[in-house]
Amino acid sequence: MAVTLTEKAARQVKKHLDARGSGLGLRVAVKTSGCSGLAYALEFVDESAPEDQTFECHGVTLLVDPKSLAYMEGTELDYVREGLNEGFKFNNPNVKGECGCGESFTV
Repeated sequence: MAVTLTEKAARQVKKHLDARGSGLGLRVAVKTSGCSGLAYALEFVDESAPEDQTFECHGVTLLVDPKSLAYMEGTELDYVREGLNEGFKFNNPNVKGECGCGESFTV
């Protein structure tokens, strides 16, 4: 399995990388945070780490460290607009629960 992007999310990543002027891709990670214990972290990167797993999707490189991949296997990253808000949304089949604010999750 892998971590993937929708076409809409890939367009947003490309847009941000173009605005930066450089970049290898998007690092997607899970960190300890929030009231449910885990939260996602996104970072544009210029080079990969030796332990990174890389996934190519719609012309975008996603980099995921092995620890984060254990929580994110099968996740699809989308870009959504809901009312006045827009941003990346994680569709993670491993999530068992989320906090009320939606910022953190448990597996």
